[in-house]
Amino acid sequence: MKSFTIGKNDAGQRLDKFITKSVPSLPQSLLYKYIRIKRVKVNSKRAQISTRLKEGDIVDMYISDEFFTEKEYRYDFLSASDKLSIIYEDENIMLLDKKVGLLSHPDDTEYNDTLITRVKKYLYNKGEYNPADENSFTPSLVNRIDRNTGGIVIAAKNAESLRILNQKLKDRELEKYYLCVIHGTLKEKSGTLEGWLIKDESKNRVTVLTSKKDDAKQIFTKYRVLGETRDLSLVEVELLTGRTHQIRAHFASIGHPLLGDGKYGTNALNKAYGYKKQFLYSYKLVFTFTTDAGILNYLDGRSFAVDDVWFKEEFEQGKLKPAQ
Repeated sequence: MKSFTIGKNDAGQRLDKFITKSVPSLPQSLLYKYIRIKRVKVNSKRAQISTRLKEGDIVDMYISDEFFTEKEYRYDFLSASDKLSIIYEDENIMLLDKKVGLLSHPDDTEYNDTLITRVKKYLYNKGEYNPADENSFTPSLVNRIDRNTGGIVIAAKNAESLRILNQKLKDRELEKYYLCVIHGTLKEKSGTLEGWLIKDESKNRVTVLTSKKDDAKQIFTKYRVLGETRDLSLVEVELLTGRTHQIRAHFASIGHPLLGDGKYGTNALNKAYGYKKQFLYSYKLVFTFTTDAGILNYLDGRSFAVDDVWFKEEFEQGKLKPAQ
């Protein structure tokens, strides 16, 4: 038998979700059976799978010790780099400037050194996070950005902030602005592009259509031209819908692909400029809450931006030119 005391970061979860995270070696079939036959109790009473846990609750599990594995106290995230560009931080969240080339989360190519492992290492070294003190919570990223794109990523330091921000993101109460450089100049210097997007999962590629089709999702891309040269435009983009590769594919579909974009761009045009990374950066975030945000209400109306977008100054100084 083992008992768990529900802390602040575990509160609000369903019982079955908490057990899945806290005792990962316990098969799902046994989990549901043990709850049903009262080998899992909350505050010494029978509980349901859907029981919502509250801070201070005691979860008793009368199950075999083989399912309780000791937590590893040498953590993989400690091998991550110390490099972390922090735009803003308080007791609940961090706003991070993810650089181009860095993964947001581990994948098959990189496990230890990613944005989230750097965050965990940073908070661990500060004494704000210790996996040994948590039953199921771990600092988490609210949004993610592709490896080849840089920009603002939100990290939640506690479970309540994570729940609130996930809902705000879903309800579109966060405004996200991007800077990009596109080939050519636009006739209309501001406006909203509309289209329908279809994703090919096997190729990790999307196609933008001008009319509705089965399985296609409608997209809206609001833009404003900030500067122009003869061959390029610096554009601010607000995503009114957030789909995979939306900005890249949408501008490419109207004949103005992003500079440096190898997937949706034109190799001949990109080669002339000598850049192999796409000119796209998530540079500004605005919190626009229309409903209660609980412990994060203080963020409502606040705006945060990256001051040193790597290509903005080069564009403004006229340094983006094709090789002679």
